[in-house]
Amino acid sequence: MALLEMRKIQKAFNGIPVLKGVDLTVEKGQVHALLGENGAGKSTLMNILTGVLTRDAGRIVFEGKELENISIKQSEELGLAFVHQELNLFNDLKVFENLFLNREYTKSFGRLNKKKMRQESLELFESLGVDIDPDALVADLKTSQKQLLEICKALLLNAKLLILDEPTTSLNNKEVEHLFSIINRLKEDGKSFIFISHKMPEIFIIADCYTVFRNGEFIASGLISETSPQDVTSLMVGQSYQSEEVYHQRELGEEVLRISHLTGQGFNDINFAAKRGEIIGLTGLQGSGSSELLQAIFGSSNVFSGDLVAFGQKVPKNSIHKAMKAGIAMLPNNRKENSVLPDLSIMDNMTVSEQTLSSLHFPVEKRKDTEKYDKYKSLLNLKAHSSNDLITSLSGGNQQKVFIARWLNTDSQILLFDNPTQGIDVGAKAEIYQLILDLAKSGRTILINSLEIPEIMKVADRCLVFYDGQIIKELSHDEINEHKVMLASVGIKEERNEVG
Repeated sequence: MALLEMRKIQKAFNGIPVLKGVDLTVEKGQVHALLGENGAGKSTLMNILTGVLTRDAGRIVFEGKELENISIKQSEELGLAFVHQELNLFNDLKVFENLFLNREYTKSFGRLNKKKMRQESLELFESLGVDIDPDALVADLKTSQKQLLEICKALLLNAKLLILDEPTTSLNNKEVEHLFSIINRLKEDGKSFIFISHKMPEIFIIADCYTVFRNGEFIASGLISETSPQDVTSLMVGQSYQSEEVYHQRELGEEVLRISHLTGQGFNDINFAAKRGEIIGLTGLQGSGSSELLQAIFGSSNVFSGDLVAFGQKVPKNSIHKAMKAGIAMLPNNRKENSVLPDLSIMDNMTVSEQTLSSLHFPVEKRKDTEKYDKYKSLLNLKAHSSNDLITSLSGGNQQKVFIARWLNTDSQILLFDNPTQGIDVGAKAEIYQLILDLAKSGRTILINSLEIPEIMKVADRCLVFYDGQIIKELSHDEINEHKVMLASVGIKEERNEVG
């Protein structure tokens, strides 16, 4: 008997069908990959399963028992746990306080039994080989530790089926290996997983079975051992898998950005220059300094020394507003925390940076904003029902397009993209790559930080590899390959190139 059976599930929003009679079956002790492009219906189905949404039609059977429309609390009590890509933790609480939130142990007179909660937290961590201090503030944890903390929260609820949504997005290779070892250990204990990811190599390492959705429809299901990444990707996008390079060489303009001896939090003595229309890829292991550098250029983290010059003018340090005034824009690597304004519409999210820079904040000219929205919707192939819908109604890829439009709307000429395709499906990634190349062709200069070397290879004119807070190697486009980048990323020097 299957642990979970979902049959002919249907769901529509405002009369628009998003699930068209889809099926999903998960066995006990199995990792089942749920695959499809953003907007395929994966998250909607999981939200129905965990009580966030109600279904319009279809049957759900869990452990042999048919489920009617249930609440989030009821789904947790049944043993269903949804570990979201954008983690739901309270940064200003301690680790053990997050673990036991709303189910605290108490002593007489309602006093909290903190000792017992700390002890159980520590025992759980030790059983999984997780190195986290129960008394640490969640704000001080690494992203990988936060991801493991969310899984531990689910296990404290005695979860039988854990839904992991893009769990490796912000993890380095070593951290991914650790996560997978924990998943395999829990599989042996009879736990089951629904694994949502766009990273094919990881899917073929960790998953036993797969199900593919496309445009809200069930496409195929089967054993991972009986298919290939190319075949699965073809099922997802509805066409032959295209892995060829999209890069094309362009004539570059004059120098528009120069960084001299820049030192800040997480990086030291950085020197390079960028030309108009150039795309420079930054990469390295997580925490190597490349992401931290972009944050410092944009003024969102402190610079201790050195100079930043844009278009011949020195840019004041440690000020986002002054960086914006200098024509610098940034897509940060965490949409939920740093880009999404969840209570505002798509239109308002798109125009907020322009309003911030303008000396005339009010009144908002609705007609002009609508014209700009229509322009960028067409230019970026934005898939949205109405500009008045909340930004949270969009898939991750379409949200990212809105945030790119946010900066194009300010006519920013230097664009800092920090993992711009994080959590985005195959089709949307291809659109983002082409957009980056088109923006460079129009004269914009782009610094793109990515942990995915194939991504750098698709768009970058050259690549700067970071190790321990410094640029350890520079590669021209023709020199970029995973072997060379990985050697440099772990501190193995073939020869040190001069960075111009």
